[in-house]
Amino acid sequence: MQIDKLRGKALDQLFESVLSLKDMEECYRFFDDLCTMNEIQSLAQRLEVARMLREGKTYHKIENETGASTATISRVKRCLNFGNDAYAMVLDRVHEEEEAK
Repeated sequence: MQIDKLRGKALDQLFESVLSLKDMEECYRFFDDLCTMNEIQSLAQRLEVARMLREGKTYHKIENETGASTATISRVKRCLNFGNDAYAMVLDRVHEEEEAK
């Protein structure tokens, strides 16, 4: 994992902070303080790209619907194919929670 190179007290604190959030409102408040709007939008865009790639959408359709560059789409696709399966894990969980509602 690439992130292992960054592992340490500061990153542990960040992840513990995210894990401590109790609901959507706390997430909005925390990320609003932590990140710029562009950073938040970039993170959300990557997750949407991953969802669309898993659904078999074309690069062209993803680019048009999300505004993501082909470089971003390629990077997300590489993570889906050769990464840590984290996109699949969270997308599956979100999908299961939506179905349960």
